[in-house]
Amino acid sequence: MSKQSPRIKKAIEIATKAHEGQLRKTGEPYIIHPLAVMKLLQEWNMDEDSIIAGILHDTVEDTSLTLQEIENEFGKDVAFLVNGVTKLGKARSGMKDLNEYLPQTGNNLLKLLIATGQDIRVLIIKLADRLHNLRTLGALPPDKQKKIARESLEVFAPLADRLQMGRVRVEIEETSFMYVNPKRYEELKKLTAERLKKADKKLKAAQEAVEQALKKEHIKYSCDGRVKSIYSLHKKLAKHNQNINRIYDIIALRFIVEDTTTCYLVLGIIHSLFHPMDGRVKDYIAMPKQNGYQSLHTTVITNDKQIVEFQIRTREMHDYAERGLAATFFYNEQKLTSAYAEGRINKLPANLFWIKDLQETATKLASGEKIDEKKLRLNLFADKIFVYTPKGDIIDLPKGSMPLDFAYRLHSEIGASCTGAKVNGKMVNLKTKLHQGDVVEIITTKNSKPNPGWLDKVFSRHARHKLVSQLHAIIPNFRPKPKDGKNSEH
Repeated sequence: MSKQSPRIKKAIEIATKAHEGQLRKTGEPYIIHPLAVMKLLQEWNMDEDSIIAGILHDTVEDTSLTLQEIENEFGKDVAFLVNGVTKLGKARSGMKDLNEYLPQTGNNLLKLLIATGQDIRVLIIKLADRLHNLRTLGALPPDKQKKIARESLEVFAPLADRLQMGRVRVEIEETSFMYVNPKRYEELKKLTAERLKKADKKLKAAQEAVEQALKKEHIKYSCDGRVKSIYSLHKKLAKHNQNINRIYDIIALRFIVEDTTTCYLVLGIIHSLFHPMDGRVKDYIAMPKQNGYQSLHTTVITNDKQIVEFQIRTREMHDYAERGLAATFFYNEQKLTSAYAEGRINKLPANLFWIKDLQETATKLASGEKIDEKKLRLNLFADKIFVYTPKGDIIDLPKGSMPLDFAYRLHSEIGASCTGAKVNGKMVNLKTKLHQGDVVEIITTKNSKPNPGWLDKVFSRHARHKLVSQLHAIIPNFRPKPKDGKNSEH
């Protein structure tokens, strides 16, 4: 503990004394859990107040320590965060206070977001708490294991994704899936291992070929392998009728370089060595995913006839993909929006504007104001609309979207084979703007193909990216034009 700051050392002393005599289900002293939460928050580079709140997060509910005592020792911010995590735990388990205002909603993630109050750090501390609890889930009875694991899949994994914390999301999904469906988990784990064993030598040969070429060009890089997570594979197989031969990214080689220009240079080198597969070059740098993820992806066929996916990104892009909000913002003991308003954070990505809306909504609820859920969704996702499939599934889209955006949001193959659309039961033009609450049905034909004219009929980056990739695959030397008519590199 010698490297800890005096305030953190003091928090550890207080928490250790407060939890004295308490044991976890594992039989270990309870203090093991708060210290594990502390370690996670430190790994995520969170500010000191968040780390101290992580150490003390269970004291108010489980010990005689009071919020006032915490405030006296560590200040209002730490007390606020500890209180937020305590309330969040209660809201998660019962959601009673929120049910008074939102009696109709079954959206626990929505409730969880609202329950955070004024500081998004509460969510990050709660994620650290849940992650360590999942790591020690084996100590609980099987029925509780499944209950906690299922809730983690349904609520906490999407929450981590919402905060762009990819590494955390994957671990939550993997661990939870192992308890929710252990038989399927073991099947896919074995299948992945078999694929890795068969491809190992050919993968190494492909990696060595690229590394030699990069060294020849004096390009600085680091390289690692990425194996698709079991839960992600499970979801993707469901989309492809359980045909694993249609999934090309089970294994990927990831190259991390110094800047964006070098990313494209490395992509060119890889394509000079191996044959790129049609429609499998994805530029998420020029057109980031909706959650802010950036990287170049390409799937190639090597000289050994091995299909390999390469991912190329900068260190900053990689850190953002792995740790999301925790990598982007260093709170320095201030709330996110305050830090942004004061200029200490130089930009707030558009996909994180929902945080400010969330805080405003929480303030209204705290004052006793009742809010309609439809309006609430609009407040939290101001740039989004929510439309429905004929079966009643909710699909969120950027405001301004049209039927093709909806089709590509469902699946790229549905988008490609679209021949028409119905909105609220009536046939509509593909340039029809969708509105909040619309029921959208996509009509498809098996042999239908996309055409360049569709570029004027998509609004979202996601749909445009998928459409452009498909047009590249079927039209030689295709170069799309942006809306202003100028040539585009994308």
